[in-house]
Amino acid sequence: MRLGKFVIFIFLYASPLALFGQDIELFQQYNGRFDYTAIGNTLNTAENGTLGPCSILTSSSANLSLNTNQNIIAAYLYWAGSGTGDFDIEVNGIQVSADRTFSNALDDIRVFFAAFADITTIVQDQGSTAYTISEFDLTGVIGPYCPTGTNFGGWAITIIYEDLSLPLNQLNVYDGLQSVPTNLTVTLDNLNVLDNQGAKIGFVAWEGDAGLAVNEQLTINGNLIGNPPLNPNNNAFNGTNSFTGASNLFNMDIDVYDIQNNITIGDTAATIELTSGQDFVMINNIITVLNSQLPDATIMLNDYSINCGDRTIDIEYTVFNTNSTDPLPVNTDIAFYANSLLIGQAITQNEIQINDFEIGTISLLIPDTVGDSFTLSLVVDDDGMSNGSVTEINETNNSFETVLDLLIVPPLVILPSMLSCNEGFSSAVFDLFEVIETNGINQTNTISFYTSLFDLELDTNEILIPENYNNTSNPQTIYAKIDNPPCYDVYAFDVLVENCPPFIPQGFSPNNDNSNDWFNIQGLYDVFENHELKIFNRYGTLIFEGHNDKRWFGLINRGLNNHGKRVPVGTYFYVINFNDSNYRPMVGWVYVNY
Repeated sequence: MRLGKFVIFIFLYASPLALFGQDIELFQQYNGRFDYTAIGNTLNTAENGTLGPCSILTSSSANLSLNTNQNIIAAYLYWAGSGTGDFDIEVNGIQVSADRTFSNALDDIRVFFAAFADITTIVQDQGSTAYTISEFDLTGVIGPYCPTGTNFGGWAITIIYEDLSLPLNQLNVYDGLQSVPTNLTVTLDNLNVLDNQGAKIGFVAWEGDAGLAVNEQLTINGNLIGNPPLNPNNNAFNGTNSFTGASNLFNMDIDVYDIQNNITIGDTAATIELTSGQDFVMINNIITVLNSQLPDATIMLNDYSINCGDRTIDIEYTVFNTNSTDPLPVNTDIAFYANSLLIGQAITQNEIQINDFEIGTISLLIPDTVGDSFTLSLVVDDDGMSNGSVTEINETNNSFETVLDLLIVPPLVILPSMLSCNEGFSSAVFDLFEVIETNGINQTNTISFYTSLFDLELDTNEILIPENYNNTSNPQTIYAKIDNPPCYDVYAFDVLVENCPPFIPQGFSPNNDNSNDWFNIQGLYDVFENHELKIFNRYGTLIFEGHNDKRWFGLINRGLNNHGKRVPVGTYFYVINFNDSNYRPMVGWVYVNY
């Protein structure tokens, strides 16, 4: 049986009347087929009082007897007495130290203590047997307490067990150390009583006197309750154990009361009031057992994913129905908030059984108005307007909060352009890494290049061979992404293609040997695409006109005669008009030989 993942808090309102003390409040809650019993014993040899013996024992015993079908879930040891405290004792020879301590006082001189230890392992190991508390020594401190009858010491073990034959119960363990010289009121909220059969309330109390019965009463929902003859209605704290019927637990009480006629099916709250007109009684432990079948929805963030520069976050969460007594309905609302602004909604997909859970995922867009750092809240049983539709064991544990920071990409850095000579049709080859290196940027982290900022942000269409890149437009903007955990840096630069001066050969041989067969002016064709080429013979006669798509293979295409014939061996004059505002026409001589 899995126990509660979350501790459930129910508020108790009490009147602190002693000089010191700790208010009774919920310590632990169990929901399931649970019940409890308690054993204990006093160290007093007789009822304390002004004429009583001023002596005390250092050990005492009590027997625990459970049925075989009662599986021990928890065992809590409480011990208390006069003085400031003995917090190291033994249980059946095993040393036990206090996990928590309590204190109370009548005045500056008469102070009292109580202690708590979780001894579940010891009781689970030893089971039904005699339990002896020893090395509990108050002999050196009780002397000053005896004249006023406030000398006492004792112990009690509360044993919580599971019994599959029981109905589904809600068992609450409250503790503290609060005195009841006049009045103590405890209000239990968030109840849903489905069946009052077997409902009960129990106490561990110290320093009660059987001989003092001045207005000493216990009421629930305004109804006086008792367990006569063991616990008369006017003497609730009289040295008894209701579980065993013992009446010689001097100055301590382990009492339990049947309240099924004092709480009604459908009740959502119960008020417990204890009064004592004279006796100084200290309540150390209260346990209630009520049949209450309810779910208890809680939620937790499992994981989240935030990408650089992206205001959408992906989260995984779990909705639990832990420490409950009824399934959580399907379609239970879930709301998601960023700094109290509703940013998403979901519902549970299945009925979540007792002590089970369901995992869900959702993508949430964080509005710009929220900012880059915000509190993300996940709230189950919330329709987006802080309204719930499921009645739960605890209505105050439905949310989970965490502070998240979006990953903000640093501003885009513009780098100087890269320039290369036109290799044809405004295209060139670039080594993109050169711009990173020449600008002194750290290259130890991963570098990738993209032709658009959109591709960079999505990590798509990366330039695969950046050291040998052909531009696709002129100019063209290139984006560089350099990992810089937890995010990355972004740079942009242009690659520019320019027309560089062409290289003009001194001659060629148009003899069709596939070697140097034409006037191959490198850096002219497909670069200066609008150029004009004119060839003249030595007499100044125009014999050839060409352009980007008509190259000179030594043939004549101008004049009245010789069209299509090869020119004789000799020197010819050329004129190149680039039709480029950056270049003047070029003239020179070229030698044709066969």
